[in-house]
Amino acid sequence: MPADFPAWGRVHAFFCRWREHGLIAEFHDRPRGKVRERESRGAEPRAGVIDAQSVRAAASVPASSRGHDGGEKVPGRKRHIVTDTLGLLLVVAVTAANIGDRDAAVGLLRRLHRLHRDITLIWADGGYTGSLVGWAREKRALTLHIVKRTDDMRGFVVLPRRWVAERTFAWLMNSRRLARDYGARPENSEAVIQWSMVTRMSRRLARPRAADQH
Repeated sequence: MPADFPAWGRVHAFFCRWREHGLIAEFHDRPRGKVRERESRGAEPRAGVIDAQSVRAAASVPASSRGHDGGEKVPGRKRHIVTDTLGLLLVVAVTAANIGDRDAAVGLLRRLHRLHRDITLIWADGGYTGSLVGWAREKRALTLHIVKRTDDMRGFVVLPRRWVAERTFAWLMNSRRLARDYGARPENSEAVIQWSMVTRMSRRLARPRAADQH
């Protein structure tokens, strides 16, 4: 802990209390609209990007909430996010790494629809194909547009729209606390992700407008 902070136990108690009362989510959501307006966008988004990232878990993470992502060869947890087209976080869920993207997306899109009813279009990668596309359209009035790699693509390729969420994951990994998953509980990990985005949005709003144009 920083030297000017109280003891770890007191800080953690406040963190958990704020999370349980929805204050961390509120701290996160308020500046997002201001950032969007600064970028000449409406405060509420109309489209988003969904993606997932597997990360290694620290030894403090209990076995009951961790797993192994066989595709990515990563033991630990998986972060599922939906961002707006600027890469700003809209909803996040943290699960064991063995939970499939489509399975986690159902709960994630339900929350998205409840919190951001103006959104009607979501871009996604090939991991979200199948029955999820029809479910999103019929149950949540969301168009899930799958952006796939073509057969002639080799190596790293920047794919339309999908790069936005991938850049958000890169932002999160710049936070030392998020280089691994250290949260004993998934909801604590979700709150730390929101805190990381609060820091990034606050710095963005603090920059002089002239700096934003260069």
